[in-house]
Amino acid sequence: MPSTMEAVDAVVRHIGFDPARARAVARSLTEDGGLPAGAPGRSPELLVDHVVDIVLGCAVDAPLRAIAATVRHYRAMATGGANLETAPESVVRSAGDALDIWADIAVNGDSNLLRRDQIEIVSNWGEIAFHTSAAVRRFVPTGTTATHWRDGGHRRSTTINGAALVDCLRELFSKDR
Repeated sequence: MPSTMEAVDAVVRHIGFDPARARAVARSLTEDGGLPAGAPGRSPELLVDHVVDIVLGCAVDAPLRAIAATVRHYRAMATGGANLETAPESVVRSAGDALDIWADIAVNGDSNLLRRDQIEIVSNWGEIAFHTSAAVRRFVPTGTTATHWRDGGHRRSTTINGAALVDCLRELFSKDR
């Protein structure tokens, strides 16, 4: 399992985030308990969902003091804004679930299926959109209409290339490591 610094280096190299910002995001997530802190003389070991949180934290336009809360907020967004509390267990309930499933397929499944995908994180209103060859799947806060423009200004978003994220995750979590 990779350390925090290995994960940050891979995220910067493959996805292209600013190195200083990526380190600061990882530090902020660690201080808030979102990433493991490790122990004296021992580096923390990250899981796939921790690396996804670093990517998400780098992609959102939020101050460092609010990164952990913002990542939790984005992970909690529901498909199309629907309330899925009483939905069957098999239904993907949140953007966090969808991101973790996507990352698991990237690491353990046929990652070629995901290379053409794009993951768009909208910063000026909460939204994560998965752009695939078949459709766009939007996750927004519960009770919000996913298909409406929710701001009077322009849309500020970061789009993550699926191939770049697949390469990043496979480098960190491949069985050959």
